[in-house]
Amino acid sequence: MANLAKTIVATGVSSGLGFEAMRQLLEQSQPYNIILGARNTQRAKEAYDALKYDRDANPVTILPLEMNDLGKVQSFASQVQQHLQGTKLDYVLLNAGITGSAAAGPTGSKWCEPFIVNHLSHHYLMHLLKSKISESKSRVVFVSSGAVRMVPDEYIPKLEESVKAGADTDGRLVYAITKFIGLLGAHWWRRELGDKATVVAVSPGLIPATGIARGYDLKLNHNSPDAKSPAEGGANVLRAMERNDLPEDPEQIFLTSWGEWWPKDVYGQSLDKKLQDQFCPSKEQIEKEEGLAA
Repeated sequence: MANLAKTIVATGVSSGLGFEAMRQLLEQSQPYNIILGARNTQRAKEAYDALKYDRDANPVTILPLEMNDLGKVQSFASQVQQHLQGTKLDYVLLNAGITGSAAAGPTGSKWCEPFIVNHLSHHYLMHLLKSKISESKSRVVFVSSGAVRMVPDEYIPKLEESVKAGADTDGRLVYAITKFIGLLGAHWWRRELGDKATVVAVSPGLIPATGIARGYDLKLNHNSPDAKSPAEGGANVLRAMERNDLPEDPEQIFLTSWGEWWPKDVYGQSLDKKLQDQFCPSKEQIEKEEGLAA
């Protein structure tokens, strides 16, 4: 039965919304081979060990991953490639995300931590797995946010300065901007991969019960009309993995938390190809700027 399992490589699924999505997935009759990255591998192992599922049919591999450190992303990708030898990669789920200010740049980067976690590390991971994704014709799911609508038009020309380490950008706006830039990345990869993969973005809804605001004074409103439970948010993420009724327009790739495909005018600014190219550097450029060995 194990050879029938579909393989998923995922970030941000060791707790919160992502963990809930994987919990629901493991309850399905379809077997899955899950390879996930976690900052705290022991805690992630304990969380998955506590779940009830068929472990023989659904192997879960937990690898160390720090999304704020591109060197650790590189190491994670290398281990993933070893695990994927001779195996089709069916899904890539990019869910890791944080809130926070633009005050600090980890590992000496010129970029603030939310930018690295919410966009640059995922973009780099895609580069590192690109060959396998193309070979497998994978589905790639970028977990985005309705917060992309909160980026003021006047900030579009100064996005880059807004997410540099030390910028005085308001912390609440940093999250919206970095998720908007992540959506630019989803569109860029849709263009880059063409018919070699299916790229979908999804807003899981506002999930106040997750740890997205940990370490930062951000109050999430449980009474918001867009507020969802972790179970609902997890189901929304899975919907993006499973839906096959993609619109004919290749730019319409954004799935709402209520199950509809968002019209393009909602995220029209993210369709600017020059803007997409600006924030989606090559693998070599990333490695040069971040001081990584190829």
